[in-house]
Amino acid sequence: MSDRIETVEIDDAGERLAHRATPAYQTHEGVYTRGVSGFFQNIRLYAGFFLLGLYFLLPWLNWGDRQLIWFDLPSRQFHIFAATFWPQDLMLLSWLLIICAFGLFFVTVFGGRVWCGFTCPQTVWTQIFMWAERFTEGERHTRIKLDKQPMSVGKARKKIAKHTIWFGVAWATGFTFVAYFIPARELVIDHWTGQASTGAYLWIGLFTLATYVNAGYMREKVCIHMCPYARFQSVMFDQDTLTVAYDYNRGEPRGHRKRDAEATHQGDCIDCGLCVQVCPTGIDIRDGLQYECIQCALCIDACDSVMDKMNTERGLVRYATEHELNGGTTHWLRPRLLGYGAAMAIMVVAFGYAITHRSPLDANIKRDRGALFHETKSGAIENTYTLTVFNKTSFNEVYEVNLAGRPGAKLIGPETLELAPGQTKVAVYQIQMDPDLIIQSRLPVEFLIEPAKEPAHTLSVESTFIGPDRWN
Repeated sequence: MSDRIETVEIDDAGERLAHRATPAYQTHEGVYTRGVSGFFQNIRLYAGFFLLGLYFLLPWLNWGDRQLIWFDLPSRQFHIFAATFWPQDLMLLSWLLIICAFGLFFVTVFGGRVWCGFTCPQTVWTQIFMWAERFTEGERHTRIKLDKQPMSVGKARKKIAKHTIWFGVAWATGFTFVAYFIPARELVIDHWTGQASTGAYLWIGLFTLATYVNAGYMREKVCIHMCPYARFQSVMFDQDTLTVAYDYNRGEPRGHRKRDAEATHQGDCIDCGLCVQVCPTGIDIRDGLQYECIQCALCIDACDSVMDKMNTERGLVRYATEHELNGGTTHWLRPRLLGYGAAMAIMVVAFGYAITHRSPLDANIKRDRGALFHETKSGAIENTYTLTVFNKTSFNEVYEVNLAGRPGAKLIGPETLELAPGQTKVAVYQIQMDPDLIIQSRLPVEFLIEPAKEPAHTLSVESTFIGPDRWN
């Protein structure tokens, strides 16, 4: 198969303006994308604005006297809206990642790589950089011509303007990322006065460089060669997966024609090449499903615009399943899709329950393993325990420690423990029991830790009391 396609420029009346040969796959010599508008691009635009708005705005919003989202690493506190999480809550992060994984699997089985095309950060930021490129250097054919020209004052001015916008966006991205770890209002003052920490400047610079390189230069190379999702997503496709597809039966054989021309011997594809020119990964969708396709639907909008000019029905390139293209029926409810959906739903419910029932107190008890037990001067049997209590609230709390379910047993140790937010305190306790109360060598014991301000969150921890084995 030839590695070049014939490209035809079409005017608003559907007339042929120019004809040239361009590479069918552009990555090896750079992808020059052409701007296009349409239904799906409006969705991408609104989705991008929404995600970028969240990313750049959230660090500037407050919840009470603190930042709305603040990952306070020195204090080991992670503030998200009204909740404060600690390293002990790491299991919740694992659950969240599992939910995201099942969500991605579900979306992939149903709609292919729509995540990549519409909401992936690499795609969203690349859109901004491509807009800056078109704004400063012009449309596709103008940029191609500009890059072939020798350096001049005009060319240098356009290049400097483009890279200035690129660097500004990259810096704003890096600064905002660090603002999730250092309060934004504090960081913006310290950054410009030179009082920010070396680490802050280092991470801002690192993420600025990463954004500049990834969205400015790497672009489709990240999606094709670096993203692991591109490599394994195809194994999750089936004949009922919705993907961006070219209707071969309707489009072939290709051929150039004027608008409204009757040509029963050829298909609807006029071989204009717009689907290739707008593709951010530089592929030709007419060659069939390819792992490089991120399903951004740019080729759909481009092809629909040509079909409109040619007074032909839209949908030559569209979202479709393999069964649909072959004239069959798409099975929307199938075992794998339902399985992923059910697993994701169960995990979401479990995660929601864990979040809403998360205790603001963490405690554990360890019995002294150096001695099983010892007998006091009064003849009582004594076990020693180490109690660790962690305050997961954002305020000072006093905890009362009691022994439950063992009448006659005596608990020796601090009656109350006072902890600051995020503080861990370790206390040593002894349990003494009269030998007559010990009916077996191993007895379960339960410690109750009751917060003074939130008694509803009383926590119990269990351990074992060991006595002489003669009671067996």
